Amino acid sequence: MKKPLITFLLILICVIAGMAQGISVHDPVMIKENDTYYLFCTGRGIAVWSSPDMENWEREAPVFSEAPTWAKDVVPDFGNHIWAPDIFFHNDQYYLYYSISTFAKNTSAIGVATNKTLDSSSPDYKWTDHGIVIESVPGRDMWNAIDPHIITDEQGTPWMSFGSFWSGLKLVKLTEDLLSVKNGPEDWFTPVRRKRTFELDERDPGDAAVEAPFIFKKDGYYYMFVSFDLCCRGERSTYKMMVGRSKTLTGPYLDRDGKSMYNGGGTLVLEGNEDWYGVGHNSTYTFDGKDYLIFHGYDAHDNGRPRLFIREISWDAEGWPQVSIEE
Repeated sequence: MKKPLITFLLILICVIAGMAQGISVHDPVMIKENDTYYLFCTGRGIAVWSSPDMENWEREAPVFSEAPTWAKDVVPDFGNHIWAPDIFFHNDQYYLYYSISTFAKNTSAIGVATNKTLDSSSPDYKWTDHGIVIESVPGRDMWNAIDPHIITDEQGTPWMSFGSFWSGLKLVKLTEDLLSVKNGPEDWFTPVRRKRTFELDERDPGDAAVEAPFIFKKDGYYYMFVSFDLCCRGERSTYKMMVGRSKTLTGPYLDRDGKSMYNGGGTLVLEGNEDWYGVGHNSTYTFDGKDYLIFHGYDAHDNGRPRLFIREISWDAEGWPQVSIEE
């Protein structure tokens, strides 16, 4: 066999192997409406995929064909590349939260849009944007308004966790209509942060790399999943997923060893290997009685291209999540 043909076959094998791992997505969240699963992901206008089985995915039209009208007031050169959405069903409608931001700056805002259905063929399908939920401003705020996740507590009160780098991740109470943030001292918490190795400037994210909070309730605990270290850097990506848990939504969240995530704690859930440069930015759900971890990993065989992972979670005897990169 001639060398060029061997090279071609090796490349083809790598491509097929990469495709077998799933579609290319970043920061995936999922929800099921009737018999269809929907993924919402970082992308131009917010990327959307649908599937009948969580295996075969069809690309849908983006949520926003044009950037939200307010986006350029936050980021003047915004090009409609929207980050890290979260989808939440409440009051018979879908709430889609999303991030408008500039990389490595806290020039950021979280917005929200609503829809009665996710079925684009329905006459009721229409996204209505409600604008900014919360905004962070360089020189004013020591937190970053990206990576939203919504959950309700035992009383049905809605909360939003969010954040990246700076002084850590925030947990804030939302108003009853889920369109804005309450601002009393009892409405704001910092459940997760990491120690910095140098003095933090309000215009610098620092090196305390933590982001992408996602809270999942199971068996009397709230589990706080987060991503440590660096995303979005190809072969230099060091993303990994960590977890802590609490009996109350507002924390404190403790890892397996009893260390608070407020003080840098966290139990490793999953990290990269020789095939995946980093794995992270997860969401967590129960579908048909099974718990799933949804996340992306950077493919070492395809120039660090982000790929979708859907993995079933098992729980050990002490109630900690167990997940494998391999199926």
